[in-house]
Amino acid sequence: MGEELEPSYNLACGRPWHRRLILFLAIIILTVGGSGYFFLTLLAPAKPGAPAVEVTIAPGSSSAVIASSLTSQGIIKSPLAFRLVTMVTGLDRQLKPGHYLISPGLSLREIIGLLAAGKVHEIEFTIPEGYTVRQIAALLQQKGVIQEEDFLRAAARDYPFDFLQGLPSGPEHVQGFLFPDTYRVARGTPAEEIILMMLKRFNQVYQEISREKDPGLELNTRQIVTLASIVEREAKLDAERPLIAGVFVNRLKKGMRLESCATVEYLLPAPKPVLSYQDLQIDSPYNTYRVNGLPPGPIASPGRASLLAALKPAATDYLYFVAKPDGTHYFSRTLAEHNRALARYQAGNGN
Repeated sequence: MGEELEPSYNLACGRPWHRRLILFLAIIILTVGGSGYFFLTLLAPAKPGAPAVEVTIAPGSSSAVIASSLTSQGIIKSPLAFRLVTMVTGLDRQLKPGHYLISPGLSLREIIGLLAAGKVHEIEFTIPEGYTVRQIAALLQQKGVIQEEDFLRAAARDYPFDFLQGLPSGPEHVQGFLFPDTYRVARGTPAEEIILMMLKRFNQVYQEISREKDPGLELNTRQIVTLASIVEREAKLDAERPLIAGVFVNRLKKGMRLESCATVEYLLPAPKPVLSYQDLQIDSPYNTYRVNGLPPGPIASPGRASLLAALKPAATDYLYFVAKPDGTHYFSRTLAEHNRALARYQAGNGN
């Protein structure tokens, strides 16, 4: 018999399925890797360095609606990626409604986190001391907080505070009690909420300082705030506020008219450097040149210093004061002394 030969195999050609397996695995690796890389690009910022965009998420909006809105505004790259990430992270039902300021330079995860946390766009504004309710309304419109008309309509409504009882109706109902301060509100906050916030701030401040009230001062809260509002518009220096408040309290005790220029200026459509005789004759319960006692309500929003001055007026026997050119005042005890001060410091500028 002849010698048997061992069969020989060509590994490259004898098993072609090895090559097909290697090729298949390579395709899978490349496909998965490529898809992963593509998905990562969808998570990256849509437009690095682009300015922030105002976005409004309506209550009840689904993640699909939000994703479509963000994509159309160029804030994210893919609505599908947005929905996938929110579903995987469990945040699809936790996206908060509101007005947002979102930068396209944020990553998809950062944007989703911002919406889930409800970090809405806030506007900061400052109410100056001595502003009327109508000046406040105009300021808020200028700052983009709310429309002036909406604020004034809301100001005329009732709010649950005892200190507002018995005040004139209309927008002036809350005048004097919208505390001058710096506030931050979410864009789109209703006017009622803004007013309520200011009233609460007034209540907080007044409760803190009301313990300073002079035990002998026979004025209620409404009268004190009204007096403080007049002091606010008359005084330039904090040091003089108690003196001015003391003058008015002394005149009230003697049954004298307050004759405050600030109450007349309040009635004019625009400020005037010097009041005329005709101005002093305006027929209004706010004109303290014509009526006895305090006006029916505050003429402006007094700050803390003016409130303190009205709560604790300086104990003096002054009955008059006149403004000097530098904004300070000269105080007098008698009419004769006051007339001399008027002649010296320009007649028509004093009280």
